[in-house]
Amino acid sequence: MFYIGVDVGGTGIKVGVVNCKGEIIADNKMPTNAKNGYKDVVKEVYLTMLTAIEKSGIEMKDIYGIGVGIPGTIDSERGVATYSCNLDWEEVDFVAELKKYVDKPIYISNDANLAAYGEAIFGAGKNYKDSVLLTLGTGVGGGIIINKTLFEGNKGAGAEVGHVVINCEGEPCNCGRNGCFEAYCSATALIRDTKREMEQNRLSKMWEIAGSLEGVNGKTAFDAKALGDESAIYVIRRYIRFLAEGIVNIANLLRPEVIMIGGGISNQGDSLIIPLQEYLNCYKYGGTHTPKVKVIKASLGNKAGIIGAAALVMKKQGKLD
Repeated sequence: MFYIGVDVGGTGIKVGVVNCKGEIIADNKMPTNAKNGYKDVVKEVYLTMLTAIEKSGIEMKDIYGIGVGIPGTIDSERGVATYSCNLDWEEVDFVAELKKYVDKPIYISNDANLAAYGEAIFGAGKNYKDSVLLTLGTGVGGGIIINKTLFEGNKGAGAEVGHVVINCEGEPCNCGRNGCFEAYCSATALIRDTKREMEQNRLSKMWEIAGSLEGVNGKTAFDAKALGDESAIYVIRRYIRFLAEGIVNIANLLRPEVIMIGGGISNQGDSLIIPLQEYLNCYKYGGTHTPKVKVIKASLGNKAGIIGAAALVMKKQGKLD
């Protein structure tokens, strides 16, 4: 049994042919030409899909269904992308448009939700009933899994974990508010704060590592911290504190068994995960009197969205418990 998983991003379309074990047997990707309008994007999804199927050695008749992750507010029941600022879409009837090219069952959801679902079914969260994924990238995305079921909220507009406010008089966020989790804990925020500290301390080793302000990335401060640089230690300590506060809020609200950390920053491994776990253990409501919430690294990387989209099809068709 084979399924198609699609991950539509602001810059690229990724498609995989996925088997019932959650393994990608063939994939393909193309740029997202969102400026050409949604009809062109949907057509590109179809063409990318055809190439992936051809690579896999199977035929379209072997595909049981198609799952698609799309950034933004996605009304999965209607098959409509209600609003996506990354793609400049409003009320796009995605399923109906894709049906013009392929007569298969098609299911859609938010891309971060499906990444969380992929991790919950086939990745780091597969041994837990209740889990949350946080993706630390350009923004802070995430998804919530309750009793192995994806939580989407009213008309698919829920689980916007990046826009929980952790400082109401804080940094401006792209959403228009101030002090969002995303404004402090995305890779974008870490790069901003690294640059600010470098400008304050011209002797910081971060200058040697990055070469210039333009060379700063999400690893710069972590690499300099490992060398004992005081400015980098300050940046990382502050970053982890804000990230940990957001995680405590999630733990207190949902009390999942596990919170998974994904995105490029998660590659820092124990130097990130251990202090987050220590902070959470100390500050979650009830302390040692309440169930522990584990913090772990997500395991599927950039494949999580494709695998989660395919898993959505499996779930809808009764192939998952």
